[in-house]
Amino acid sequence: MTGSAIRDLVQLARSAAVEAGDSVCAARPRGPVTATTKSSATDMVTEFDRASERLLVDRLRSARPADGIVGEEGASEVGTSGISWLIDPIDGTTNFMYGLRGWAVSVAAIDLHGPVAAAVYAPELDELFVAGRGLGATLNGHAITCGRLDRLATALVATGFSYLPEHRATHAARVAGMMAHLRDIRRLGAASLDLCYVAAGRLDAYFEEGLGPWDLAGGQLVAAEAGCRTGDFEGGPIRPSQALVTNPALFDELAALIRRNTH
Repeated sequence: MTGSAIRDLVQLARSAAVEAGDSVCAARPRGPVTATTKSSATDMVTEFDRASERLLVDRLRSARPADGIVGEEGASEVGTSGISWLIDPIDGTTNFMYGLRGWAVSVAAIDLHGPVAAAVYAPELDELFVAGRGLGATLNGHAITCGRLDRLATALVATGFSYLPEHRATHAARVAGMMAHLRDIRRLGAASLDLCYVAAGRLDAYFEEGLGPWDLAGGQLVAAEAGCRTGDFEGGPIRPSQALVTNPALFDELAALIRRNTH
C-alpha cells in the first residue's frame, strides 16, 4: 500500500474518531449514565456506546463502502477491498459511566499484514493519538516515541483484568507476585489508552489477556510506530488473547516475569 493511500486511511480514522468522541461528549448528561451488562455484571454497555458505533459505521461505510467493519457492540460488515475497520466506540465504558475522563474512541484500519492506520481519541483529555504504518505516531500532531528505561525494577507497568470473576482472581494473584520486581502497577481502565501511553513514554509497559481485537488494533499500531516492541508473553506475535507492549529494552525481562507468575 502506498504512503498516500495510508495517509487517506489515517485521515478517515482521525476524522471519524473525533466526530464520534465529540458527539458522545455533547450528548452525555450530568450525573449517572444508564447501562446494561454483557458478558458479566461488570462488563457494561451504554446507549452512548451504541450511538457512537452507529455514527462510526455510517461514516466509514459512506467513505469506503467496499471495506469491512467490525465493532465491539455488534457491527459486522463483510468487505471486498482487503481493508477492514476495527472500532471501539467507547473504550473504557466503566470510566465513562462514572464520570472519569480516561475513555477513548478507537478506530483502526487493518489489512492482511495487520493494522495500517489508527486513531485513538480521548475527548475529555483533549488528546488524539494517530499512526500510519511506516509513517510514525503522533499525539495532537506532535511526533511521539516510547521511553528508554532499561531497569525493570523501576518500570511503571499498566495492566487490566478480565470481566469474568473466575479469571480476575488469577490475574490479581499474578500481579501480586510481580509487584516486588517493578516500580508500580497502574490499572487505568482503557486498553487503547494504555497502549498509547506506552507509546508516549508515560508508561514503560502494558500487558493484558482477553482483549477484543477492537481494543488492541488502534493502540497497537500507535505503539509500534512509536518504537515499542509488541508481542505475546512468549515473544511471538501480539494477539488479543495475550498482549505485551514495552519499550524494546524491557520486553524480554518483563515477559519472563509474567510467565513466572502465570499459574
